[in-house]
Amino acid sequence: MQEVFRRVGGGPILTPDDIPLKPIAVLNPGVAMVKDETVLLIRVEDRQGISEIRVARSANGVDNWKVADRPLLEPDLPDYPYEEWGCEDARVTQMGPGQWIIAYTAVSRYGPAVALAVTRDFDTVERLGIVLSPTNKDATLFPERFNEKWIMLHRPVTGGQEHIWHASAEGDFIHWSRPGLLLPERGGPWWDGLRIGCGAQPLKTEEGWLLIFHGAKEMGDRPVYRLGLALLDRDDPRRVLQRASEWVFGPETEYEQRGLVPDVVYTCGATCHGDEIWLYYGAADTVIGLAVAKVSDLLDFVHKHDFISRIGRDKGMVQ
Repeated sequence: MQEVFRRVGGGPILTPDDIPLKPIAVLNPGVAMVKDETVLLIRVEDRQGISEIRVARSANGVDNWKVADRPLLEPDLPDYPYEEWGCEDARVTQMGPGQWIIAYTAVSRYGPAVALAVTRDFDTVERLGIVLSPTNKDATLFPERFNEKWIMLHRPVTGGQEHIWHASAEGDFIHWSRPGLLLPERGGPWWDGLRIGCGAQPLKTEEGWLLIFHGAKEMGDRPVYRLGLALLDRDDPRRVLQRASEWVFGPETEYEQRGLVPDVVYTCGATCHGDEIWLYYGAADTVIGLAVAKVSDLLDFVHKHDFISRIGRDKGMVQ
């Protein structure tokens, strides 16, 4: 298989030992570039099983991480009852200079739901609250409007199926409507046949929006999580141009194959550095890794392995 991503360093870049409260896991980071600093929004799971979102900063995006001594997002009862069991898997989108939207999963006894928050400094946030009801997660926003509409990708559970859908909003980030199917899980033996969901926030390239998504397949008695690629139209990202039939990044190292949840690589964020994409990901739901790929190699991978053009666009969309 073509090696597109190369792992940075000899192991994880962040582990539970790097966090002040000594949790059982750090995983699934969202990421933003603030001036020349890399800011990760890491999910931290404590020994109760409750998750919070905490900020880690690095000048080079690789090491010497400075982890905040308090969470950015955590359960806040009774004001936010739908977060009683935790805040998980933050994805960050910059909306103009000095403002970022955080899409995260709010977890409660009623199920996981999509929540949004706004920050200007990653020290404080303004919660917008729940915007999509359970069961729903893996949400991310595009950083610009299309025909005066914001577009969000998300993953509801409908009839036991878990596909990537889109929704749109006008004027604010609260009222989302006009849902539509973007990418279906493919069922059967496919590597993304059990479920799929958004990974990193959409990345704009000359050829369209590059979407890195996760897919799962049941193998033995547990699912294996890998990452795939799709290319969306620059002017209307609800239109899928290409989708790779093969995964582009999977669990291969010991720290990706052994942990609280074995055989998992799962991303919530990536950054662009010239002609490279830096992918930050959770490994085995326990630690955080970093892998780097060239934009041209990722686009070449989608072109080479695109199955939509091979089997017909309509059939490929609805499977």
